[in-house]
Amino acid sequence: MSAWRDLGCGEPRAGHEGRTVTLAGWAARRRDHGGLVFIDLRDETGVTQLVVNPERAAAAAAVAHGVRNEYVLQATGTVVRRSPETVNPRMATGDVELQVDDLLVLSTCTPLPFQLDEENVDEALRQRYRWIDLRRDYMQRNIRVRAQLVRIIREEMERERFVDIETPILWKPTPEGARDFVVPARLQRGKFYALPQSPQIAKQLLVTSGFERYYQIARCFRDEDPRADRLQELTQLDVEMAFPDREYLFELMERIVQRIWRECIGVELEPPFQRMSYDEAMLRFGIDRPDLRFGMEIQEATAVTRGAEFGVFANAPCVRYIAVPKELSRAELEALTTQARSWGAKGLAYVVFRSDGELSSSFQRFLSDEWQQRWREPGHTLLFVADEPRVVAKVLGLLRLRLGRELSLIDESRWEFLWVVDMAAAEYDDETGTWHAAHHPFTRPTDETLELFGTDPGAARAVAYDLVGNGLELAGGSFRIHEPELQQKVFEYLGIGPEEQEEKFGFLLEALRMGAPPHGGIASGIDRLLMALLGEARIRDTQAFPKNQVGLDYMTGAPIELPPEQLAELGILVADQEGDGARRRPIDASYLAGSGDRPLALEEESDG
Repeated sequence: MSAWRDLGCGEPRAGHEGRTVTLAGWAARRRDHGGLVFIDLRDETGVTQLVVNPERAAAAAAVAHGVRNEYVLQATGTVVRRSPETVNPRMATGDVELQVDDLLVLSTCTPLPFQLDEENVDEALRQRYRWIDLRRDYMQRNIRVRAQLVRIIREEMERERFVDIETPILWKPTPEGARDFVVPARLQRGKFYALPQSPQIAKQLLVTSGFERYYQIARCFRDEDPRADRLQELTQLDVEMAFPDREYLFELMERIVQRIWRECIGVELEPPFQRMSYDEAMLRFGIDRPDLRFGMEIQEATAVTRGAEFGVFANAPCVRYIAVPKELSRAELEALTTQARSWGAKGLAYVVFRSDGELSSSFQRFLSDEWQQRWREPGHTLLFVADEPRVVAKVLGLLRLRLGRELSLIDESRWEFLWVVDMAAAEYDDETGTWHAAHHPFTRPTDETLELFGTDPGAARAVAYDLVGNGLELAGGSFRIHEPELQQKVFEYLGIGPEEQEEKFGFLLEALRMGAPPHGGIASGIDRLLMALLGEARIRDTQAFPKNQVGLDYMTGAPIELPPEQLAELGILVADQEGDGARRRPIDASYLAGSGDRPLALEEESDG
C-alpha cells in the first residue's frame, strides 16, 4: 500500500496466515491483561486485533502498556489464525490476529472530550471536536455514502451528455426566496457581492449561450431561519436543458435515485413513480410533500355542514377533518388544540367515538344523528378545522404528520416516492400579507392560469414539479420563462416594477431578447437526499463540517468579529440603529453560546 503499511487494518484474512505484514492506524481499544496486551487497530478499511506478547517482543510490549485510545500506531508482525474459541464472527478480520514484533507510536492523543462509542453526547460538543466525531463508524458511513451518491450522479449525468460547468460564487444579489449572504468588495468600497442561493440565472444564461445540457454539483448559500431539514450552506445537483422534456427529466431522476438506493443501501425501487397534482396533495394530505407511508388522509365535510346550527362550521369557507385511530384524552386534545392555534387555526373541534359506543365532542349539542352515523368510527377521534382552505390544509396536514409519528403509524420499512406536479405558482406570506413566487420568479406559469397571477395568485399554477420521498422534498424543478415579455409580465404580477426589473434582472432580460431557447431543469439537494437515504434525523450529520441551526461553527468559532482596521479597509461600520442615529458597537455572538443543535420537530415547519 505504502511505506507505512502493507495492508489495511480491515484486510487481513486466513489466506494471509504466516505472512509478515505492517499495519498502521488508530488504537480503537486496548486491553491490558498484565502480560499480554490486546489492541484493536482501526483505519478506514476496518479493524484488526494486535496481540503483543512480552515473551515474543519485550520492546513492543513496553510500548503497548503506554498506549491509549486514539494513539496512532504502526505495527509489524505475523498474521496468525485465532484459536476456535477466540474467533470473532462480528469482525471481518475475526478469524486472524497480528502477533506483533515491532510497535511504534506515530502520534499520541490527549484525553478525549468524549469516547467514540459514547451515546447522548451534547451536539455542541460533537461539533466543537468534529475531527473526533468524524472518526465514529456512523459518521464515516455517512460521509462515504455521500461520496458514493455523488459519484453515481456524475456517472449518470455524463452518460446523458450533460456538461459540468462551474458558475460564480461571487454574484449579484437577486431575490430568489431566501436572504442573501453578502460579501464586501474591497476594491469597490461600499459595494457588495452576494453568495448564490442557487445558480438559477447563471444556468439559464448558459443554456441561452448554447450549452444545451448543463449540470453542476453546486454549492448554494441561503440565510435561512432555523429549520430541522434546512441548511445555510448546502450542496445540490443542478440541471438545466434547452428544449426540455418533462418526461425525460423525470426518467433521468428516477434512474439516478434507483441506482443510489440500490448501490448504497441495497434497496430496489420500482419506477416509474406515481404522479399527483399539487391540488390533490393539498386536498388529501394538506402538504405539498405528502408522506404516503400511512393513511389518516384529510376528509371533506364542508358540504354536509352547510346550514348546520353549529356556527363555526356553518359560517366557515371550508370544513375538513382527519380520523385519528385512537380515543384521545382531554389532555391530549387540549395540547393538540394549542398546537393547532400556533399554526393559525382559530381552534380545533373534535368528536371521540369510543369503542363502547359512547361519544364525547366539543360540539355535542349540535351533533345530529345524521352526522353521527356519517362520521362514526369506533375507537377513533375526529379532529375538525374550519377556516379558509389554505389554513385548513396547513393545520390538518401538520396534525396528520405529528400524530402519524406519535402513534407509530408510519411504516419505517417502506419507501414511497411520488412526483407532485402542477405546483402552486405563488404562495401567501402570513407575516407580510403579500404573495410571492412559490418556486422563483423565473418559473413558467401554466397557460391556463397565467392571468390568475394578477387577480387570484393562489389559484395560479406553474409548470413545476417536485420529487418527494417519504415526506421529504428530494428534488424540484420547473420550465423557465424564455420570452422577455412574459418574464416582465410575471415580474409585474409579483410586484416587481419596471425600474426594479432593470436594476436587478436587466442582464437576464437582455439575454432573453437575444435568442433564448425554451429551457427548464431540476435540482436535488445532496444533503437532503442523503438524509432520506440513510434515515437521518439531523441533516447536519450529512456534512463533514456543518454549522448549527443559527449558523454558528462551534469548531472554528465562526462567525467572528473583524478587527477595526479590516472593517475600515472594507468601508464597513458595524452599528445598531437607534432612532434617527446609529451607535457603533462590537459584533457580539455570545447569544449563540449553548444554543446547541436540537432537531426542530417537523410540525414546527411551515407548509411551504
